[in-house]
Amino acid sequence: MLVLNCSTKLLILEKMLKSCFPESLKVYGAVMNINRGNPFQKEVVLDSWPDFKAVITRRQREAETDNLDHYTNAYAVFYKDVRAYRQLLEECDVFNWDQVFQIQGLQSELYDVSKAVANSKQLNVKLTSFKAVHFSPVSTLPDTSFLKGPSPRLTYLSVADADLLNRTWSRGGNEQCLRYIANLISCFPSVCVRDEKGNPVSWSITDQFATMCHGYTLPENRRKGYSRLVALTLARKLQSRGFPSQGNVLDDNTASISLLKSLHAEFLPCRFHRLILTPATFSGLPHL
Repeated sequence: MLVLNCSTKLLILEKMLKSCFPESLKVYGAVMNINRGNPFQKEVVLDSWPDFKAVITRRQREAETDNLDHYTNAYAVFYKDVRAYRQLLEECDVFNWDQVFQIQGLQSELYDVSKAVANSKQLNVKLTSFKAVHFSPVSTLPDTSFLKGPSPRLTYLSVADADLLNRTWSRGGNEQCLRYIANLISCFPSVCVRDEKGNPVSWSITDQFATMCHGYTLPENRRKGYSRLVALTLARKLQSRGFPSQGNVLDDNTASISLLKSLHAEFLPCRFHRLILTPATFSGLPHL
């Protein structure tokens, strides 16, 4: 195992990962954030350098952690040889097996290999699989002509909005998610539409892997074009900063899939896999 701390080598790694799209997108997004101030306190672990066969991004060991916070305790994985990834899994100090955490990636063997090692350590593994999406370059500003007068208005989220996002996110509704969302809003780009009272009615945020997520419009404000406006605006904002504009969508989320198709988003050949790993100590907790 090698922890890559050299800023020059991290920039070289970023370029190397870009040549491995789309499978490397999650790790690439995390490395981009590391190279731009590292607001989420991440670090990079590899099997070797420069001819690596597996690379993992994880929370810095010295960063404050909550053992129940699988949102923040998140690893992104990319490998050229799955055997190298398994070797890193089996090393004692790459993953923190005593906490609830998640592993993300865009490669098909990720689940089976991770599950095999996790089961040997008596951890439960929950898999959720998504369609992976990439937005084409948004060259022009989205049309906002239908936003008449002073409200509704297109703006961005604030930490004060985190409670609303926590309550409306299918993965949320708990203390860990509330704190995680507040941190995402503080660290990364977001877009929202606010009503005449200044309350968010439609929004999307960016996560620690530079992925667009939690795109949501309150039910009473749907079919007004807000979701389209928010998605295009956030995609353009990310692209203007040099980031890929990527997202994930569940197979049964037909409304979002229809929206993405209307935006001419590219559905990638690989799928996005999110694994939540729970030690027996914490099994049975309601939000895991």
